[in-house]
Amino acid sequence: MTWTLVLSLCAMGIVGGFAAGLLGIGGGMILVPFMTMVFTSLAFPSHLVVHMAIATGLATIVFTSISSVRAHHLQGGVLWPVVRLFTPGILVGSWLGPWVAQQLNSTMLALCFGIFVFVAATQMLINAKPPAKYQLPGTAGMFAAGGVIGLVAGLVGAGGGFISIPFMTWCNVRIQNAVATSAALGFPIALAGTMANIYYGVGETALPKYSLGYIYLPALGVIAAASMVMAPIGARTAHRLPVAKLKKIFAMMLYALATYMLWQARSLAN
Repeated sequence: MTWTLVLSLCAMGIVGGFAAGLLGIGGGMILVPFMTMVFTSLAFPSHLVVHMAIATGLATIVFTSISSVRAHHLQGGVLWPVVRLFTPGILVGSWLGPWVAQQLNSTMLALCFGIFVFVAATQMLINAKPPAKYQLPGTAGMFAAGGVIGLVAGLVGAGGGFISIPFMTWCNVRIQNAVATSAALGFPIALAGTMANIYYGVGETALPKYSLGYIYLPALGVIAAASMVMAPIGARTAHRLPVAKLKKIFAMMLYALATYMLWQARSLAN
């Protein structure tokens, strides 16, 4: 790895970690497109580039979520009983998400990612908040909701915040608590998804050196170190400052990244 590459990965970790703490989103949606660029420049096999970017981005959330949730917990924002109800379904869904990704070629995976990020950016830009009409469901309902959140997050390498936060808000959970609780949900999502990406990728013969399943370890190490430093700063910012303007900036960034992934899908199809 060159110093230019290391510095680029550090910059990704700084932005992704800050976004994870600030918005409770895990940071994967920001990291995956950048890692797709990096892995393409490193001449990784084209049919593995998007799979490895998603897997590596999801693995970074294991580390980011630890520092992020600690900061949110110290602010008293995490609803741990809600986390416990979500977790069983999340573990199942997050294991299945990488399996679904493995069934898709790189073109379809890049397309799915691009569409998901485009929708998430729109949600962030318009600050969509569903009306608080209901209460959180019982055990079976929370298992089902956790399964859907985990499945989508495991498929696209995200922390699940763009599904879990609106769902909790819809169920009368205060937005600050929803963001903090979503950050805590990032850990079981990332842990199960990472183990699945190792398991499903271990038999792939074309993986580059220093890979563990679909995870590229050098990128994981650098990004995780930088993001763990920035995630608590983002979390403290979420509790102290109005974040509407920062959300709009991140939304514009996500639009650009979604466009790149859609372009990447078109390129891979040709």
